[in-house]
Amino acid sequence: MLTKILSRDACADCKECCVFSRYDVWEQPALSPENRRKAEALLPEVRFISKGNESSLFRISEDDTEDLFLCPLLNTEQGCLLGEDKPFECQIYPFQIAKIGNRQAIILSPLCEVVMQKPVGVLLKFLKTELAEKIFSYAAQHPDVIRPYDDMSPVLLWKPRNFEES
Repeated sequence: MLTKILSRDACADCKECCVFSRYDVWEQPALSPENRRKAEALLPEVRFISKGNESSLFRISEDDTEDLFLCPLLNTEQGCLLGEDKPFECQIYPFQIAKIGNRQAIILSPLCEVVMQKPVGVLLKFLKTELAEKIFSYAAQHPDVIRPYDDMSPVLLWKPRNFEES
């Protein structure tokens, strides 16, 4: 989905979006019921917790002594075990949808150094022509992917007030 602004090689070399600390583990992507079923089939030992009405997160054990949590679906040699069926939030990363006050906005995670170096105009053009409508439509149907705003991520695009939610 993002190959016009981010190469697959750059993502494969980085993998920053698949690593979480104890303090940002809540940032992991929401798994749809379909993603969860596929993850359970691939990794039967993994446990989940509910997020919102329909989604799940990977359960992190309280006694986990590691400072960093790698997404269980990350194969460090091959990438995501779900391939093209990875969670929507992973497909659009480093873009995220957040709720700010009573509105939604597309924000940019500051962790993606490659995209953070792109001119804002390039990112806005890409969002407006390629991705924004998909993100807002998906969020309307799957509100569990909408994050609280963290005050650290740049806001790139507000959801238009007249946007039709299908």
